Amino acid sequence: MPSPIDTQARNTMFVEARTLRQWRDEPVGEEVLRDLWSLARLGPTANNLNPARIVFVTTDEARQRLRPCLAEGNIEKTMTAPVTAIIGYDLAFYEDLPILDPDADPEKWRNRSEDAIRATAHMNGTLQGAYLIMAARAVGLDCGPMAGFDKKKVDAAFFAGTEIRSNFLCNLGHGDRSTLRPRQARFTFEEACRIE
Repeated sequence: MPSPIDTQARNTMFVEARTLRQWRDEPVGEEVLRDLWSLARLGPTANNLNPARIVFVTTDEARQRLRPCLAEGNIEKTMTAPVTAIIGYDLAFYEDLPILDPDADPEKWRNRSEDAIRATAHMNGTLQGAYLIMAARAVGLDCGPMAGFDKKKVDAAFFAGTEIRSNFLCNLGHGDRSTLRPRQARFTFEEACRIE
């Protein structure tokens, strides 16, 4: 049976976690990114489809390919982030079903509509992107998830010749918390939820 995590872990994962926009000049090594993925990959997806595909942008060359894809307001915070994760989803996710869910029939997916495939890949890839954020927090990284980029340009620059499409970006590193603004409002339980 799972047991509740302690207060410090809750604070790290939720209470003190914020969206960071400015970064300290501290590198994030490959071993940290591998550790992050070792956790993120464990989150559930429908039928274990696992459509998320991640590009960790860490080099100056890759940053320069990403730069012209960004909205003006996202350039500085992305160019100064130690890592930018491009969270994508694979529209051909069903090709990996023999490995991920041997009881599933990939042929059934091949015969589904393009809209059904895209919706499934997008929803489950988005879930995996959220797991990635939580895993990043668990390994001690700050996150700056964002939209505000040209998806077609990102797809051409990073996913050309594949069935992978970009979903959102997430800057990763050790944020400059002195620049944080007060946390904005969130809905209470009564405002957002109901029990039936």
